[in-house]
Amino acid sequence: MTFKPQTLTPYLSARHYFGAEQRRHREAAKLSLLQLAGILNSSKSTLARIETAELMPPPDLPDRLDAAFGTDKHFHGLYELAKREAHPDQYRRFMDFEAQAEVVENYGTQALPGLLQIREYADAQLSLREELLPEQVEERVNARMSRQERFRSAQSPLRWAIIDESVLRRPVGSQEGMYRQLASLLEQMDTPDSKVQVMPFSAGAHYLMGGALTLLTLPNGSTVAYEEGIEVGHLYEDRDSVKKWRRHYEVLRANALSPAASAELIRQAMEDYKPCDTALS
Repeated sequence: MTFKPQTLTPYLSARHYFGAEQRRHREAAKLSLLQLAGILNSSKSTLARIETAELMPPPDLPDRLDAAFGTDKHFHGLYELAKREAHPDQYRRFMDFEAQAEVVENYGTQALPGLLQIREYADAQLSLREELLPEQVEERVNARMSRQERFRSAQSPLRWAIIDESVLRRPVGSQEGMYRQLASLLEQMDTPDSKVQVMPFSAGAHYLMGGALTLLTLPNGSTVAYEEGIEVGHLYEDRDSVKKWRRHYEVLRANALSPAASAELIRQAMEDYKPCDTALS
């Protein structure tokens, strides 16, 4: 069966433009999708879906395309624009602020904040959304992983996360995946760029236990707050509202366990998820 490339619409969005540019450079290099897949260590079907904007490019693809075509940071730049489109419109302004923030403070009540999630955890959580097709889940996971890239760079902002003890106790995905997720969390407990505290059950009820909160401190010293429920979120930029959310967060921080005590509680929780082959180690 002869493959007939679909007509592209490059100016519909940044994601469409990324796909159209991939095809343009591929055809200029006289490469088939199969040949390019071999060069990039990717799959033909993945690259075909990226060209038609059916799939968000994975985070490592832009640099591989730039290396393959000798295009400097052309695809890297397109990806920086396109990756925002994997998120609903109400998050885009929040994401713009997050990309600039010098300090990121999170509270997660029922699930880990996205910036702390490993791929397995993110995939398991997003797969619960019945309205998302598998390829849309993959897009969201890739987008979530791409948001973490800045926090692994030399210019990483300070990240401070407070998580509820329920996050440790409720398995998301497989037992092995939860073990790896909590192990990853331990690595970020108390470093120059990352602090994690656990809000224990013993602390009792508190104002923020019904939702998730993020505070972003921007280069000009101002702060914005993003409060998120199950289906909707709200971005607060006015000073009085942000001050209210800051006050609630500081109360939470004061009542949470120290990073050292939090680490011990996480190690205890990991015992429930420990893989069988490490049970005697």
